[in-house]
Amino acid sequence: MKKETEKKDQPTIATGLDDQEELEKNATNEEVRKGEYTQVYTLSYDEVDPS
Repeated sequence: MKKETEKKDQPTIATGLDDQEELEKNATNEEVRKGEYTQVYTLSYDEVDPS
C-alpha cells in the first residue's frame, strides 16, 4: 500500500500538453489583475557567418 501512495505524490505531466503553445498564451485581464501570471522571455541564438 505504501508504494501506491508514493506514486501519487510524484509530479506528472499531462499527456498531449504542448508546452510551447501554453507559453505563448497571453494572460487574461482577470489573471493580470489577480497577479496570477508569469512573464515569459524567449531567447534565441542567431548564428550568422560573417561575410
